[in-house]
Amino acid sequence: MGNYLNIGNAGFTAARKGTYVDKTGMISFINSTLGTADKLTCVCRPRRFGKSFAAKMLCAYYDKSCDSRELFEGLEISRDTSFEKYLNKYNVIYLDVTLFISCASDVKDVVRNIKLAVMDEVTRDFPDVPKGASLAETMVNTVKTIGEKFIIIIDEWDALFREAKDDVKLQKEYLFFLRSLFKSSWTDMIFEAAYITGILPIKKYNTQSAMTDFREYTMLAPRKLAEYVGFTEPEVRNLCARHDMDFEEVRRWYDGYSFNRAKSIYSPNSVIEAVKNGELGNYWTQSETYESLKVYIEMDEDGLKEAIVQMLGGAKVRIDTATFQNDMTTMKSRDDVLTLLIHLGYLAYNAGEKSVYIPNEEIHEEFIRAVTTGRHTELAKLIRSSDLLLEATLNMDEEAVAAAIEEAHKAGTAPTFYNNEQALRSVIRVAYISCMEEYLKIDELPSGHGYADVVFFPRKTSSKPLLLVELKWNKTEAGAIRQIKNKDYPQALKGYGGDMLLVGINYDVKSKKHTCRIEALHDAI
Repeated sequence: MGNYLNIGNAGFTAARKGTYVDKTGMISFINSTLGTADKLTCVCRPRRFGKSFAAKMLCAYYDKSCDSRELFEGLEISRDTSFEKYLNKYNVIYLDVTLFISCASDVKDVVRNIKLAVMDEVTRDFPDVPKGASLAETMVNTVKTIGEKFIIIIDEWDALFREAKDDVKLQKEYLFFLRSLFKSSWTDMIFEAAYITGILPIKKYNTQSAMTDFREYTMLAPRKLAEYVGFTEPEVRNLCARHDMDFEEVRRWYDGYSFNRAKSIYSPNSVIEAVKNGELGNYWTQSETYESLKVYIEMDEDGLKEAIVQMLGGAKVRIDTATFQNDMTTMKSRDDVLTLLIHLGYLAYNAGEKSVYIPNEEIHEEFIRAVTTGRHTELAKLIRSSDLLLEATLNMDEEAVAAAIEEAHKAGTAPTFYNNEQALRSVIRVAYISCMEEYLKIDELPSGHGYADVVFFPRKTSSKPLLLVELKWNKTEAGAIRQIKNKDYPQALKGYGGDMLLVGINYDVKSKKHTCRIEALHDAI
């Protein structure tokens, strides 16, 4: 058993002893790729989304230096037809790139240190193998001598790009090293499979990927591995039942990632921390600092500030992810920044709509914290104004509400052409950003004989009233209230059982002023 060659199953053993969710079904997928043209797999996920856990699980399963049968007993993979065929049958090389970075006296030595460390262990364990001029040549010689191919697992493969993001020379040295292993005539001779994990997809130079033979599974397109990005809804329901947690609140805090093959994916580390601690809260800050988010949302890309504000208000923003260069420095547009935030887990991506959004309460808090402490003073002011707007609405202060919406309109976050109720709705969404903490916002809720423009449902933990907002363009705020009553919107919300505020808002084109009327319904529904 070595440090890099055949490290054993200690990592997975420790994971099994904690709060454990069975993700061994992924092994079946990797088994299906062994020895095929699809044997090179790259999985990209944010920090704390189980990348290292999966890598240790694969080591435990394939590593021939240990017996892992009991570890996998009763788990999903044990019922798979391929289980016995590949269990503990391979020499496995495991590399944690972050470990090499932390141990190096100079980051420029990392690539050389990786080569030497692996070559030393291979030649130590197989002393009869002639040492080659490179690691790849030494491994070819080993396979020819012992008649067995390797499986290689590289955890945090892109850590060098993040640590030395401005050192292009070092990045290219690293990529050339990886290409020597995975894009050469020796690749098929050496490896039965390769599994690499990271945050960013494989780096592109010009229009060509440096390692074109890898099949990538990312936060943009996880494909068949979607259910392994995080925890699925059934898995979270099971955890909540076992640990007496409120599932709906767990969903509000940690759900929000959605893919074609897995419609509801939860942030796994945050769910586990909430379960272990017995309370909900922001656990993202334990693995990430909002300072890293602040760096990116403060970039001066056209439209970025407006996109952030719209998403803080609960909206989705359309983007083009194709121009992103898979690094943390080459940002040429708003969409490049937003695409990076998808890979970092700060935004969720809807592939069908090609849009991004803030996935849950935990991440929403991170954005609010980054915005209110950042250099975009107008955004911080908007957040503070939103707090005052919500307070004014609850106090039924009509003039203060109208004035606050006026400020949101002037903030530059509204559509360029402010000329219809849809544009007004956009401003309302921005103005009521603070509602997102205690309310669930629904646009155009089917109600009575029509659609209520915006409804803010209080969260289960909130004692605040429901807000039913009706918008009018160039009419009257009183007319908005009349429409709410005439179309019987409150009746459609029957069963809510609490207080309700009817909020009518009108924009007058001639005076360029917003006006507001608020009425209360006490226990009317």
